[in-house]
Amino acid sequence: MHEHIKILVVDDEEKIRSLVKMYLQREGFKIDEAADGDEALTKIKKTDYNLVVLDLMLPVIDGMAVCREVRSFSDVPIIMLTAKGDEVDKLVGFEMGADDYVVKPFSPREVVARVKALLKRTKGNKMEQKTEKLEFPGLIMEMESRRVFVEGKEITLTPKEYDLFYYLASNKGRVFSREKILEEVWGYDYFGDLRTVDTHIKNLREKIAANSDRKYIHTVWGVGYKFEVVD
Repeated sequence: MHEHIKILVVDDEEKIRSLVKMYLQREGFKIDEAADGDEALTKIKKTDYNLVVLDLMLPVIDGMAVCREVRSFSDVPIIMLTAKGDEVDKLVGFEMGADDYVVKPFSPREVVARVKALLKRTKGNKMEQKTEKLEFPGLIMEMESRRVFVEGKEITLTPKEYDLFYYLASNKGRVFSREKILEEVWGYDYFGDLRTVDTHIKNLREKIAANSDRKYIHTVWGVGYKFEVVD
């Protein structure tokens, strides 16, 4: 069913790799493995994966560093595996460009569910955005290539930053609560901290401010966020 979809599973524990691999293969996914961060980066650079399952605590190069490096050349969806339930780690992970999180100890079925949900969202986003581009004063968002230009200069966004920015921009003037944004941008299956939204908004604002004095994302106190162009 999913035989054309290739997933890389990165974990230094062979037992965990085998378990995740077995469950994903049962669903028909093609699976590659890597035991450390260096091996993972080498494989990701050589192979066009549809998704990466990445352990946070890795030898040689840790998961955060791998994630940051991957985001410099690819928007492949990344699910982080972490033994820590600490929200701070999650927020840092999202800043580095992770798309979702699974906390150890986990059920392999949960990983499969997250993988399917993330692939569905990524595919959906790309299909929806095949049309053309969104244009506002000082801002262009190209939907097929997922590139963003502020005052004529391209800014580099993580996949989730792009999805969030696109969601707000395509609903110009509408105010969305953080709960609604989590639901729409991260998906119904994402059980995350509302601060995830704030972190992404903060990153977006900083990247825009580096190129423009215009404000695009506005806080509506007590409610949430909206997109509006203000000089």
